[in-house]
Amino acid sequence: MTVIDGTSRSTPATPARKRPARTADACTAAPSPRPAGRDSYTISEVVARTGLTAHTLRWYERIGLMPHVDRSHTGQRRFSDRDLAWLAFVGKLRMTGMPVADMVRYAELLREGESTLGARRELLEATRRDVIARIAELHGTLAVLDHKIEFYAGARRAPERHSA
Repeated sequence: MTVIDGTSRSTPATPARKRPARTADACTAAPSPRPAGRDSYTISEVVARTGLTAHTLRWYERIGLMPHVDRSHTGQRRFSDRDLAWLAFVGKLRMTGMPVADMVRYAELLREGESTLGARRELLEATRRDVIARIAELHGTLAVLDHKIEFYAGARRAPERHSA
């Protein structure tokens, strides 16, 4: 249920489609897994869908990372599909290694509206540069591991050659 952008991608198995109309921020819009108007999830349902803990969800709300979460008449949190899409995006930001403070800043900028598009883009571009640098480091690390694996595979075969 991850929504990264508002574009459709065509694959050999599926024909190209028209791009959907863009929303204010495509990361907060997602197809509804429940019928329209019935996209209300309890905190335990969100925990089951996202893998996050209830404590984490409450913390996200407290620090301003989650937008306002609606409440039932008894005060229980009621999450929407839009909230689930936002949590999926936050999960991707977490995977980038983006500091929580930057995620909160991004959320604040998003709530401020279209006037912050440039600042949001800059924040995401900086994070992208960090991710690319980490990927390069990981490629170097992978090359070292591959070299060692090949060395040990060769060392295992070496005694067999000498015994023949």
